Amino acid sequence: MIRWGRFSSAAAAFIGLLAFASAEPAQATVYTLPSPDATVVGEDQTVETVYADTLYDLARKFSLGSEELIRVNPGVDPWLPGAGKKLIVPGRHILPPGAREGIVVNLPEHRLYYYPKPKRGGPIEVITYPVSIGKMDWQTPLGPTRVIGKQKNPTWYPPESVRKEHAEAGDPLPASVPSGPDNPLGLFAMRLAVGNGTYLIHGTNNPIAVGLAVTHGCIRMYPDDVAALFPLIAVGTQVRLINEPIKVAWVAGELLLEAHPPVDAQGQSFEPDIDQFTEMLRASVGDTTVAINWDYAREVLQKADGVIATVALEADNPNLPAPEPAPVPAAEPAPGTVPAVPSTQSTSTR
Repeated sequence: MIRWGRFSSAAAAFIGLLAFASAEPAQATVYTLPSPDATVVGEDQTVETVYADTLYDLARKFSLGSEELIRVNPGVDPWLPGAGKKLIVPGRHILPPGAREGIVVNLPEHRLYYYPKPKRGGPIEVITYPVSIGKMDWQTPLGPTRVIGKQKNPTWYPPESVRKEHAEAGDPLPASVPSGPDNPLGLFAMRLAVGNGTYLIHGTNNPIAVGLAVTHGCIRMYPDDVAALFPLIAVGTQVRLINEPIKVAWVAGELLLEAHPPVDAQGQSFEPDIDQFTEMLRASVGDTTVAINWDYAREVLQKADGVIATVALEADNPNLPAPEPAPVPAAEPAPGTVPAVPSTQSTSTR
C-alpha cells in the first residue's frame, strides 16, 4: 500500500520525541552532504514544551525563524504555549536550485544557505540559517551579487528616507547610532554590491523578528548566527538572492515537495494561488513519469508551511498504480511564476 504524507516510509525524516528540558543547547546548522548530488538536509522532529518555553525561544534554539515554527503549530499561543505541548520542529530542508557555492538566500523561505569551498578531497558541506528579509517598499533585490565589505561593531547611519519614516511615526532617529543595544545592525555586518552598496547581511538587536519581512531590504540574522558566519565569509564571496517558494527533490523514488508562502515585490508573504502553485509543481516534475497524488499535493501547496511532504512516486515500478490525472482548472492557469522582486534597488536600507 502506498502511504502518502510528510513521514512516508522511504523519505521521511526520523521523528524523535524530545523533552525540551533535557535537549541539547542548540541544533547544528552544519550539514555534510553524503554525495555531491544530495538534495535534502536536516531532520524534522517534535519537542514537548515546558512551562517557561515560548515559540520564539524554541525557534531560535532550533535554528528557525519565529514564523516557521508558528506556522506549523497553528492554535498554539507563541508566548504562552504551556507545558506538555507537542510541537513540530521543521528542521528538514530541500537545498535550493542552482550552483552550490557561496551564499544563497531564498526569500520566500526566509533562509540563508552557505556552501564553504570544499577542501581538496574533502566532503561538501552546507550551513543554513533563518533570516529576515525586506518589507513594504524597501525591497530586497533579486539576482547575483557578492560581498564587498565586512565590519565588526558597525555604526548605523540612518539614511534620510528612514529618518523621515521614523520621524513621521513619532520615533525620531539620530544621524548615527554607535555599536550597542540600540543599533539594529547588531555586532557584525557584511556589505553587498547591489543597491550601490546599501544592502547588508547583518545581525540584529531584535532577535524575535528573525524570519519575518521586517527589515528595510537588508538580510537580518540571529546574533549568534551572524557571529558564526562572519569569520567564514571572505570579501568577494558570491551571493545569490532567489525567489523559489516551491522546491522539489527525488529521494529513493519519491518526489518530495517543500512549499513556502510566496512573497510579493515588497517582500511580504501572501496566500498562494493554488492553481499557480500546481502549475509550478507540474513544471518542476517535467516529463518524468510519476504517480502524483494530486489531491494531497494541492493540500500541501495550499498549506505552504515549509514541512517536506511526499507527493509522488516514480511510476517505472509495475507494482505502482497508474498516475492519477491532474485536476483540470476551470480557467487558463496562471503562469508558473511568482511576482519577482526587482533586481536593482537604490533605496537605503537596514
